[in-house]
Amino acid sequence: MLLAIDVGNTNLTFGIFDKNDELVSSFRVTTKLPRTSDEYGVLILNMLVAKNIGAGDIEDVIIASVVPGIMHSLTSAVIKYLCKHPIIVGVGTKTGLKLPVANPAEMGADRIVDAIAGLELYGGPVLVIDFGTATTYDLISADSEFVAGITSPGIRISANALWNEAAKLPEIEIKKPDSILAKNTVTSMQAGLVYGYIGQVEYIIKKVREEAGLTDMKVVATGGLGRIIYGETDMIDVYDPDLTLKGLLLIYKKQKR
Repeated sequence: MLLAIDVGNTNLTFGIFDKNDELVSSFRVTTKLPRTSDEYGVLILNMLVAKNIGAGDIEDVIIASVVPGIMHSLTSAVIKYLCKHPIIVGVGTKTGLKLPVANPAEMGADRIVDAIAGLELYGGPVLVIDFGTATTYDLISADSEFVAGITSPGIRISANALWNEAAKLPEIEIKKPDSILAKNTVTSMQAGLVYGYIGQVEYIIKKVREEAGLTDMKVVATGGLGRIIYGETDMIDVYDPDLTLKGLLLIYKKQKR
C-alpha cells in the first residue's frame, strides 16, 4: 500500500492506495497544531489501526507540502514509525510537468500535484482550481506545459477578514443562503461571500479561456469548499475532492524506487 500525504496550510490529508491504485481510505488532521515526530507517528499509527491497516502494510510514502515548518517532524515520524524514507515532491522530482518559469521552486508542490492529476485524469488543456486556504487557478496545456497561474484569497480567508475586521459582524457558517435578497446580518454575509465568490470564479474562468484562446479548455476543481461553488455554476466541468491524493499516486508511479 502507498501512503500519500498532502500537507496544506489548514489540513494534513492522508490517503491510502492499494495495489490496484484504488484509494481505499483517507483521513485528515489540522496542520496548525504543533506536533513532535512522536506525536505524528502515534497519530498515523492510530489512524491506520482505525482503518484496519497495519503499519507493515505501508510499502512506501510520498509527501507534498506547502508548510516547511512541520516537515522535519513529519518526515522523522514516517521514518521512525513506518520505517520508510518518503519521497518529498519538489525540485528534481519526476512529474512530467514542464515549468517554463524563472524559478520553478516558487511553485507550490500542491499545485504541481494538482496540475498533473487534472491533466492525466481529465485531459488537456485544463484549468485546475484548488479551493484551499488560498484559491489557485493553474492552466496546463495539452502537452503538459504550465501556461499561467492565478492566486486569490480563499473563501475562508475572506470570511475571516469580514468578521475579524468589522466589530459588529459575527462569525458565520459558510453556505449559500436561499436568496441573495438577504433580510438579516447572517444571510447578508453569506450572500456576499458565496455569491460574490461564484462571480469571481466564473469571471476568472471566462478571462482565462478568452485570453488563452482555449475554447476546448476543461475546468477541474478540488478543495474543501469547492463543492459549494461547483454546485452553483456550470463553468466547472468536474469536482474531484481527492484530486491531490490521486496526483501524488501518479507522481509516485513516475519515480523509480
